[in-house]
Amino acid sequence: MEIKRFVLGSYENNSYVLRSNDQAKECLIIDTGLEVDELLEYLGSEKLSPAALVFTHGHADHTRGVGELKERYPEMKVCVHKYDAQMLGDSILNMSAWAGMDFETGPADVVIEGEGMIEYAGIKLDVFLVPGHTEGSICLYSKADNAVFVGDVLFAGSIGRTDFPGFNPQEKHEQLIEGIKKRLLILPGETAVYPGHGMRTTIAREKRYNPFLQKV
Repeated sequence: MEIKRFVLGSYENNSYVLRSNDQAKECLIIDTGLEVDELLEYLGSEKLSPAALVFTHGHADHTRGVGELKERYPEMKVCVHKYDAQMLGDSILNMSAWAGMDFETGPADVVIEGEGMIEYAGIKLDVFLVPGHTEGSICLYSKADNAVFVGDVLFAGSIGRTDFPGFNPQEKHEQLIEGIKKRLLILPGETAVYPGHGMRTTIAREKRYNPFLQKV
């Protein structure tokens, strides 16, 4: 699998373009940013056709670029977990209202009901539900490629925020830690971790050095 990372917008969101190999013209996109010009330029220059855009969760900084992508590629399937599906059409829930952007968009084409496998563009990914940052935060794991795309669940040296309005921060923090422990830390140590912000890391590195995970 070929993985291309783009750092998009003022929130410096990681957007990933996955291809089954470097000759494939069909691709899978994981997350967008607030602005997607660089991503659109790359897709056009490489003559790629996105089969799907999968959101790791529903916050606006990861979803706001969907409109421009969908306009350019109307056949692209937009996918989100059912627990975050409502966030796409609600600026309060997706946090954009709090940031003064008031972003809302139409419903997803595909609502992921639980866990299991998804496949687009010849790429198979296991879906892990790891709530805490949002109710429908998912991680996407490729065993064949030793890679997991974790959105804002886990970062190099940190974990996702749980102090959003309407949340019980401590309860959600504990839920997130438990999910990381059960769904991510059991993966092989050499598994590459691709977060929603910041640089790539590995499961082994986070188990050893991440200060939030030292007691798990």
